[in-house]
Amino acid sequence: EVIDPFPFFRMLLLPLETVRQSSKYHPEGDVLYHLLQVFELAKDARPYDEEFLLAALLHDVGKGIDPFDHVGAAMQALDGLITERTSFLIENHMLALEYKNGTLGAKGRLRLEHSPDFEDLMLLRELDSGGRVPAAVGGSVDEALEDLRELQRENEG
Repeated sequence: EVIDPFPFFRMLLLPLETVRQSSKYHPEGDVLYHLLQVFELAKDARPYDEEFLLAALLHDVGKGIDPFDHVGAAMQALDGLITERTSFLIENHMLALEYKNGTLGAKGRLRLEHSPDFEDLMLLRELDSGGRVPAAVGGSVDEALEDLRELQRENEG
């Protein structure tokens, strides 16, 4: 039987409302507010791409588990629940920032560039930077998960 990961995603996301971030990089406030903003931007950019949308919603989910290694924590928590592509996007979203800033080494740059998902990774990077607007209007966790569920049903049908 296939396990429905959505209740678990919800459980990981909801506490992020109380996880504050550095106002220097995140003037919008808490992690959840940021993730919901990035998700809304991703819906505009890739409305039919379930894996990309899930990566947008969950890319910083590890900040509620381990603020010092949020990517590692996310990968561990989501292991077996997300596709390889969604994993790649989440796992490399911080490296994409280094890539963009020109601080990623040659080996890392080549590894990312050779991925079939490189363009999407860089788009996620852009949306991640764009989802930092104080007082932006966004949906709720339940609305985001319902959007994803609906998309999943459409893609299966």
